[in-house]
Amino acid sequence: MQETIIRANPQFDTAALRPRILHIGFGGFARAHPMVYLQEGMNKADGDFGVVAVRLNSGAEELTALDEAGHSYLIAEMDAETVTARQIGVVVGTCHPKRDGIDTLLDLIASEPMAIISLTITEKGYCVRNGHLDLENKGIIADLANPEEPGTAIGVIVEGLSRRREAGRDGLTVLSCDNQPDNGKLARAAVLSYAHQRDTKLADWIDANVSFPSTMVDRVVPALDDYGRGVLRSLNDGKEDDNGIVCEPFRQWVIEDDFATARPPFEEGGAMMTDDVRPFEMMKLRMLNGAHTFLAMLGSLSGLETVSACMEDEVFRKAARQLMLDEQRPTLPAIEGVDLEEYADALIQRFSNPKLKHRTSQIAWDTSQKLPQRLLHGIAENVESSNPWPLLALAVAGWIRFVKVTADEGGKLTDPLSEELLAEAKDYDGDQLVDRILSNEAIFDEQLRREPDFRSAITGAYRYIVEKGPRGAVRAVLKE
Repeated sequence: MQETIIRANPQFDTAALRPRILHIGFGGFARAHPMVYLQEGMNKADGDFGVVAVRLNSGAEELTALDEAGHSYLIAEMDAETVTARQIGVVVGTCHPKRDGIDTLLDLIASEPMAIISLTITEKGYCVRNGHLDLENKGIIADLANPEEPGTAIGVIVEGLSRRREAGRDGLTVLSCDNQPDNGKLARAAVLSYAHQRDTKLADWIDANVSFPSTMVDRVVPALDDYGRGVLRSLNDGKEDDNGIVCEPFRQWVIEDDFATARPPFEEGGAMMTDDVRPFEMMKLRMLNGAHTFLAMLGSLSGLETVSACMEDEVFRKAARQLMLDEQRPTLPAIEGVDLEEYADALIQRFSNPKLKHRTSQIAWDTSQKLPQRLLHGIAENVESSNPWPLLALAVAGWIRFVKVTADEGGKLTDPLSEELLAEAKDYDGDQLVDRILSNEAIFDEQLRREPDFRSAITGAYRYIVEKGPRGAVRAVLKE
């Protein structure tokens, strides 16, 4: 069937934009989620909220390519029938400290027009451990020793705010768009803790003048591969777009309505403003992201390279839905107007999108940082309420098996704890490996580590995977 192609371009005067939003971590998700909401909002409500795209480490070449393209790039939103080719025009500049100098970045934060610092820096970018700033983090140690030339996002934000305070400017909003619970509270805790290490008066000023709203974000944005590049070329008259991205049509953004200054037209662009984000983020993290991690571990171990391939396998399709409804739904608060069974069915449909090459290997990145919010919090509530959780157990055990197989094959684990995890997997196996990894306090909280039912369930699930194979283990615990 021939696809329908819809073109969507900016409907506002891009020349009128000013640098009012500084986005740190301008990767694929940033390009396909908050920038789209901003553009759609500007199409309806106008305004002057231009974005400066920032990356702190890798990605200087992509930013230079974005400059050369006039700061415009293409988003291809795809399902089986339709492609929406959305030309994004909200970016007004780029900045990379290794290319432009750290002072350029810090002075942007201190500049008069700046109103928002938005973030997609992943869980590890906040340099926290168990909800608190990790003062043993190498990046934080280096930044505190030389705060005027920071390398971490937290150090950059605090030094930029320090310069803003010294210049007599108003405060601004730090808007986390990362996929973790209470992301605004986490950002606030990290920033204030770091600021207190530097200067109590600076920390007090930030506390009084800077807001940190929490958000829930949802859109599947796979890493760009050769297939995606081909799609973009076909939509772009045969030209490459180094900053273009392919994603699903669905998008959702729930934002705590707590802005220190003028709010960009996110709501007009389709975002939901609320006083309490947490029920939405719990629903999404446990049902969508928890199922994603389950599929990433057990699916990849079964040779299934994409989420859509997992959905073509009846065992994994049924398991994903059962995990959502039988093991995650009982741990969630009710949300007015939301039917969780309908939500689960919609997720299965999204997972089945044949045009979205969402690789299980990509979802597996940084799993040690994702386990608590996606799986472990739900497990803890199931343990407390004596609700069965065999699929959640297989997901955690599947991750341990994934680490073991990676170590045995001499592969690379993309994870901030990769060195110690691979070392354990090289030295141990079976029950001993499970016990060693479950003892890691950086991943598992003390109460769960001490829970006998937790340890026995994960140990049993690991044995199941070894004995029956990952797909066989999943099939064995499915309901008839």
